[in-house]
Amino acid sequence: MSLEVSIRKKLATFDLDVDFTAGSETVGFLGASGCGKSFTLRCVAGVETPDEGRIVVNGQVFFDSERKINLSPQQRKTALLFQNYQLFPNLTVKDNVGAGIGRDVPKAQRDQIVAAELKRFGLQGFDDRYPGQLSGGQQQRVALARMLAAKPGILMLDEPFSALDAHLKSVLEQNLVSLFDAFEGTILYVSHDIDEALRFCDRIAVVEEGKIVEMNTSRELVNNPQSTAGIKLSGCKNVTDARKSGPRLVRVPRWGVDLQTAVDVPDDVKSVGVRAYSIRRADGPGPNNFRMRADRVSDSRFDRTILLGFLDRSERAERAVDRTDDEMRFLHQHLFWRISKVDGEPEGMPEEGEELWIHIFPEKLYLACR
Repeated sequence: MSLEVSIRKKLATFDLDVDFTAGSETVGFLGASGCGKSFTLRCVAGVETPDEGRIVVNGQVFFDSERKINLSPQQRKTALLFQNYQLFPNLTVKDNVGAGIGRDVPKAQRDQIVAAELKRFGLQGFDDRYPGQLSGGQQQRVALARMLAAKPGILMLDEPFSALDAHLKSVLEQNLVSLFDAFEGTILYVSHDIDEALRFCDRIAVVEEGKIVEMNTSRELVNNPQSTAGIKLSGCKNVTDARKSGPRLVRVPRWGVDLQTAVDVPDDVKSVGVRAYSIRRADGPGPNNFRMRADRVSDSRFDRTILLGFLDRSERAERAVDRTDDEMRFLHQHLFWRISKVDGEPEGMPEEGEELWIHIFPEKLYLACR
């Protein structure tokens, strides 16, 4: 099982330029809304047509601009699950599940395939109901059963949980596990949720303005992101512009400080990131220790988030702004610090307005050159 994609398409806000290959694995596409993730899947499915390039699935050429090949969606035999599931409202559950099975399949075999998928997704007894008589979770299970029943060459899912609440989402994720376990081939999975992508994907492609800026295993994306977009999408709360100021030193104009790093700084470094949990109290001055003030404090069930302002900004720093003047610049000039209420000491939690020394671990810094 294999997938080769090398396509280009001029769009209104950016140029799509995507190149990647995949085998029998689940590849996630992670990025902001409108960056080209869904459009890429639609090109593979044949719903959209690239300006140029080539798409090959399991040895079959779906699209080749030079050879003038462009198979129809029906000829491609792919399975693309949209956010709204796109069930046929006038068909029963049984007929919806069987809708993608080829007409050349004998009725007895067709019924056997449908029955097997209804059983796989716990839909026995729902055969003669219509989509309007089902809950959102049941509708999703019907859509997943229809995907497998069609025996597609590739599975593609476009943010399947975006319209679900947290409780229902956690339950229905198990349905996807059943789907992925039953399918041997390439699965493309679009999401904007890093945790969701990590649960399901073997590799993750970080997409920004129509281009894959990095592609790596889920573990590497979290532990060693290589791009600014990757750092942000990996869940890092503190990401800002930076430039080299020494062999192991980066200058951060927005924060007004220089940070020591545990590794050599590339000459073309563009940004630095540090996770909100990778920060600790310090006793006083020292390497990567900074005098700060807790400008804002907020609590959730399990942690406290503190917005820290740097008090000793250098002369080369970006001009400090007040929150009332420019809310976004004010936030970007601060450091987000998150303390677990489970692991931390509630009595020692910083309070709003408190001044304190903070240490940023050099080995916890991420550096990106793109």
